[in-house]
Amino acid sequence: MAAASFCSRVWMFTFWCIAASCLSHVQAQLNRGFYSSSCPNVENIVRSGLRGIVARDPTARASMIRLAFHDCQVFGCDASILLKTGPDGTSEMQSGGNLGVRRLDIIDTLKARVEASCPETVSCADIIAMAARDAIAFSGGPNIPIGLGRFDGFQASEAAATSALPPATISVDNMLSLFGGMGMSTAESVAILGSHTMGVAHCANFANRLYPARDRNLRLIFANSLKARCPRIFPSNAFAALDTSNFRFDNAYFRNVLNGRGLLSIDSELGLHPVTGPIVANFASNPSAFFNFFSSAFIKLTSSNVLSSSQGEVRLRCGSSN
Repeated sequence: MAAASFCSRVWMFTFWCIAASCLSHVQAQLNRGFYSSSCPNVENIVRSGLRGIVARDPTARASMIRLAFHDCQVFGCDASILLKTGPDGTSEMQSGGNLGVRRLDIIDTLKARVEASCPETVSCADIIAMAARDAIAFSGGPNIPIGLGRFDGFQASEAAATSALPPATISVDNMLSLFGGMGMSTAESVAILGSHTMGVAHCANFANRLYPARDRNLRLIFANSLKARCPRIFPSNAFAALDTSNFRFDNAYFRNVLNGRGLLSIDSELGLHPVTGPIVANFASNPSAFFNFFSSAFIKLTSSNVLSSSQGEVRLRCGSSN
């Protein structure tokens, strides 16, 4: 997700659909054979198109994972993040919470390929979910059997994104409540943060751990290396890798957390918290357990508040409503 999910300065937990019955309802709308008649080759079209793109730009894999997280955290998984303007005249990409979200053009490219084969059939929201799933697999992660059948929404708002995207300083308890509202267990909530094994975070998201004084949970050598990348006055595009293997989807994130190399505040606290610490230790030594819990968590994330055909549409162009 890269630091993706944890960039904004404020958030509003009541934004989420918390009831378990609501989650079950939205999950029931999705199924793996949704396009079996209308566009049977859609997953191969998306996968082959993305494979060519990431071969030229390996950083695009983390970008696709992050994009899915940021889409689903605001209004649900409805491709709202792609809308260039919403009803209030703003877009989600204008929010500081989406700092560093990039390569939205990839979804446009994949959408064009899909439209050429199956016009007016496959939603942009489904393409985002498929691209994130495939990016995980391309990076050495699990092959996740997600359902399809999302529809594209009409809402987009800078204010909504700023309210819904949690900050890098979110507490472990609030993180568990946040993902618990999407139906995730404690282990799944820890696992979904394992997406921090991919990509980078901008200095703005962790400078508070370096200045005016070093966060005591940061190892000194690691902190000094971060200061070299992020001096007290740093350019807005300065960043550091989230993980020591940030081009590969693996369990190195959890080992880093245990070794005092968690980049964001939530990363460090995850390993120290009495509830999540033992789970972090298990995932650090057992990659299969991490993959299993991440897969189920990713399915729940990408099923969050999806729209039905009566609530949304299949956009012809991802950046604007029909």
